[in-house]
Amino acid sequence: MASQGLVYDGCNFFRQRLVLSTLSGKRVKIKNIRSRDDEPGLRDYEASFIRLLDKVTNGSRIEINQTGTVLFYQPGLLYGGCVEHDCNPQRSIGYYLEALLMLAPFMKTSLSATLRGVTNDPIDPTVDLLKLTAIPLMRKFGIDGEGLDLKVVKRGMAPGGGGEVMFKCPVRRTIKPVQLTDPGKIKRIRGIAYSVRVSPQMGNRIVESARSILNQFLPDIYIYTDHMKGTSSGKSPGFGLTLVAETLNGTFLSAELSSTPLGQGDPVLPEDIGINCAKQLLEEIFRGGCADSSNQSLALLLMTLGQPDVSKVLLGPLSPYTIEFLRHIRDFFQIMFKIEVVKPLEDERKGGDKTLMTCVGVGYSNINKTLK
Repeated sequence: MASQGLVYDGCNFFRQRLVLSTLSGKRVKIKNIRSRDDEPGLRDYEASFIRLLDKVTNGSRIEINQTGTVLFYQPGLLYGGCVEHDCNPQRSIGYYLEALLMLAPFMKTSLSATLRGVTNDPIDPTVDLLKLTAIPLMRKFGIDGEGLDLKVVKRGMAPGGGGEVMFKCPVRRTIKPVQLTDPGKIKRIRGIAYSVRVSPQMGNRIVESARSILNQFLPDIYIYTDHMKGTSSGKSPGFGLTLVAETLNGTFLSAELSSTPLGQGDPVLPEDIGINCAKQLLEEIFRGGCADSSNQSLALLLMTLGQPDVSKVLLGPLSPYTIEFLRHIRDFFQIMFKIEVVKPLEDERKGGDKTLMTCVGVGYSNINKTLK
């Protein structure tokens, strides 16, 4: 199967296809990338993502046609090591970091990556969100130790960027199977209100407005204000809020909002960001599950590549991105999940319907043997 390539059409779910191709060792061809657009072909941020993949692998073969509408990718060995990459400012560092979180545990040597660019924007998950939710989720699958760390060195808002992030991850070829079926009740809410190149008062205004909503439900709320200045503040002004709710069983559910980038659309008030972000967090808590919407695909990938044993994870309603990710897992690994809808009990107000995902891991070491 490794010799047969997979063919896809269109630019959607570009990262999913390349990440799963790298992990499975199957070559992939993507045709008709924005072929009908006024500006056809790959965008600059997608080309930057391909360059990042080339840096963390050894022996990858990448062919792009003249117009950029056809991409052929034959993955090499996941090597790791020390990597420095300047991310394209059209997308935030979170766009690139999400893929590295999936690849890093399976590399030959432990990864130490320095990424530069936009740390916070309204489109992609911010670095703060991934640090507070994705890292604890990876620890549940046995990817832990002192080596796992994500640190914001400089903060850079869209569109100018100028931020810097350090990500370190140890190698864990064997991922332990998990049974995450009870998220538990919310015990505390933590958050970061950040502001750069604006008045430090902006952070305090965001915190006050967010607390006005959340204090109605829970007393244990602490939102840090992070005001970076000078060389650590990047090139563009902006502010935003990241909120994380932690449950008794160690599940982290998150929400975030950022200000409109300079020169793009109407400006927003810090009070609106605080109130709307708090409401988004309540919506995420209502959806529930043992992994929040932005980390569903990471949890499913670690279940797939875990040891050949049964893993179960309870998720909220599946996002369209996660549904497509399940289809790609079936294409690349021939793994199908058992999906059950779990109704909330009548006497317990636990939000909407949940989705119980069950699968038997394929084992990453077994994939390596078939590749050899």
